[in-house]
Amino acid sequence: LLVGAPWDGDGQGDIYKCDVGPQNSSCAKANLGQRGLGLGSGGGGGWGACAPLWSQECGTSAFSSGRCVQLDQELQPVGTMAPTAQRCPTYMDIVLVLDGSNSIYPWEEVQAFLGNILRAFFVGPGQTQVGVLQYGEHLVQEWALGQHPTAQSLLEAARNLTRQEGRETRTAMAIREACTASFSPARGGRPGATRLLLVVTDGESHDGDELPAALAECDRHNVTRYAIAVLGHYLRRQQDPEDFIREIKSIASDPDEKYFFNVTDEAALNDIVDALGDRIFSLEGTHGDNESAFELEMSQIGFSIHHLEDGILFGMVGAHDWEGGVLEERQRGRVVPAREAFQEEFPPQLKNHAAYLGYSVSSLQLPGGQRLLVAGAPRFQHKGKVVLFQLDPTGAVTVAQALMGDQVRGAGGGLEGFGVGGGKFGPPASQPLAPPDRLLLRQREVLALDLEGDGDSELLLVAAPTYLGGQSREMGRVYVYRVGQDRLSPAGSLHPEPRPQDSRFGSALGAVPNLSQDGLAGAVVGAPLEDGHRGALYVFHIAPGTLLPRYKQRIEAAALGWSLRYFGISVDGRVDMDGDGLVDVAVGAQGAAVLLRSRWIIQVSAGVSVEPAAVSVTRRNCRRGGSGAVCLRARICFRSWTRARNPPVDMHVDLRYNVSLEERSPGSRAAFDSGARRLLQRRTELPLGGQSCTRVPFHVLDTSDYLRPLSLSLTWALDAAARAVLDEASPTTIRKLIPFFKDCGDDDECVTDLVLKATTDIVGSRQSPHIVRKGRRRMLVEVELENRGENAYNASLWLHLPGNLHFSSLVLQ
Repeated sequence: LLVGAPWDGDGQGDIYKCDVGPQNSSCAKANLGQRGLGLGSGGGGGWGACAPLWSQECGTSAFSSGRCVQLDQELQPVGTMAPTAQRCPTYMDIVLVLDGSNSIYPWEEVQAFLGNILRAFFVGPGQTQVGVLQYGEHLVQEWALGQHPTAQSLLEAARNLTRQEGRETRTAMAIREACTASFSPARGGRPGATRLLLVVTDGESHDGDELPAALAECDRHNVTRYAIAVLGHYLRRQQDPEDFIREIKSIASDPDEKYFFNVTDEAALNDIVDALGDRIFSLEGTHGDNESAFELEMSQIGFSIHHLEDGILFGMVGAHDWEGGVLEERQRGRVVPAREAFQEEFPPQLKNHAAYLGYSVSSLQLPGGQRLLVAGAPRFQHKGKVVLFQLDPTGAVTVAQALMGDQVRGAGGGLEGFGVGGGKFGPPASQPLAPPDRLLLRQREVLALDLEGDGDSELLLVAAPTYLGGQSREMGRVYVYRVGQDRLSPAGSLHPEPRPQDSRFGSALGAVPNLSQDGLAGAVVGAPLEDGHRGALYVFHIAPGTLLPRYKQRIEAAALGWSLRYFGISVDGRVDMDGDGLVDVAVGAQGAAVLLRSRWIIQVSAGVSVEPAAVSVTRRNCRRGGSGAVCLRARICFRSWTRARNPPVDMHVDLRYNVSLEERSPGSRAAFDSGARRLLQRRTELPLGGQSCTRVPFHVLDTSDYLRPLSLSLTWALDAAARAVLDEASPTTIRKLIPFFKDCGDDDECVTDLVLKATTDIVGSRQSPHIVRKGRRRMLVEVELENRGENAYNASLWLHLPGNLHFSSLVLQ
């Protein structure tokens, strides 16, 4: 199991490789050391690790362009992708041409200026390197470009720099040498670096007629020139410096206001250090007063990625002033849509700053084979938007459809989050993008589902984890869209438990192939804030053309037995980790990862037969408890099977079952022979795809209740620790009714013919009532009941007495 740890090692991030199976197995650290590292699968059996917060230090600025590292199976880097990384604006080769003639005085002030201006340079690999050429009558290359690679080394060399002296100032010769030789690769010059020449002199050149040719060489080699005129020599002698200034202005590039400086004396050189540094290192990515113009410098590549058949789709959430964007890297080349490519969906007049297009990316295939790319923009108009589009090799975008969120969050830059995941999405639009929540590992929060595994996408899921529910809680919601021939249509939505709580349902989405083991995929949804930030994971199965809106399973962190927090912040379900043929699901939490193993879904059917098929109370065939009884045997058979393909051939199912007699009756007419009266609890091991039968003997006690059949019930369930679970559509109980034998012919309907005769020992009639006299206090009633038809079960005889008599006794003859 590979686990991304984006904030490991002081926020540098890393990846851990954890063995799955043994108890207390360890995790090995890859030691990649990238900023904010996240994890994703790659092609060719390898992996991709992306660091969206990886930054380039450029002077005083840090540009978070991001980069991704390709890893082999051993998690060793085999390649790096940083498609939006650009050279620093401080990638400069600077040559200082210093006048070291006798007229420069005092030299210590020149040394101080040199040290101060070097401190203003951003010296280092990939940034600025500095060379110094000193001249008078002769030229001396004090040090070449790159000879001193650190600022400390440069400052030490500046402190030890001595004046060459000389009676002449051969400025043209020095400039020609600098522009033709000092920037050459032989002296450390770098192809592609910005070339700057900084000339410091205090007098007119003795070879001024050669200046035009020298400056032409500078232009030919693309050297930009700054020129500083030190007027101390002229002012001390009260000479007019007009010609001198005119010559130095000709040396400086145009316009003079930017490239020309003059100072009163050598000491005043230090007064222009800050202004000179600002002009040389104007901040890249800004212009005007407080106005931003970032393009790809802050793109944070790798914040979201999606693998295509022949490449990768990157979300550039920080590109274009955090309006966002996408980048496609394919074998055919790299495609970066221009800022204006999406302007119909994100009009400039709507002030879409921080729309975050590309916060999540995906793709889907229409039934006709056409593939659409998908990108979410969660902050668009504080509702969120998802764009489905095509991208051609020239970078032109054709939008096929746009989906809008339907809830506006409160003022102040709140996020509805339609089309994204959970976590903090950044500050209000007026501020730069802050690092994402350190608990957040990016997942696909727009997710295309191929339910049938045929390559076509049937559904698109769009998460809105900050959707407000009851009591203004961030419960979250996942929108379901059905994919048609050329458009998507709404097909319902998925929800967490209805009780009001912060849930962030939809923070992570994952597709799980063959989830219900019928060949069709399902989905899992993370809700990391549920149960007081402990978290939960929801499992959804499919219905015809959509997902069932009611979840099939809710796995809560509290039930797993560990002190987990933010369980469900990330999820992945694509790999069979234990080799049983079923895809397992890995779930991320704060500082932990949980592997949930899938279990086989099986069906179990049962049958019950009884011998004899009916109870004949007149034919007692055994004795129980010293009395005659009717003995019977129930034959119980279980059969198991699964719809899954290629189940294990040696799989057995541990089944628990209960057999009960007359479970709903207050009295007891029957009992099991085993000693258990009316409830029998047993276990059996059932081979998958096979049948297992057993016999259960029981007996019927003496009873007068013959009309109501006996009831024998069978319930069953799988053992809690079994490798399988019962299909929820599979029955788990059956009830067998055992009738009493009536002996009423072939139609089993008893047609009776009851004849009643009654006499008394006192003569009388209705006209002449019976009289009981004193001395004779009893009377006898003789009754004869005859059945001339079929059996009459539970026949009753009623004798009604007048109020002055009471019943004394009954004698059967």
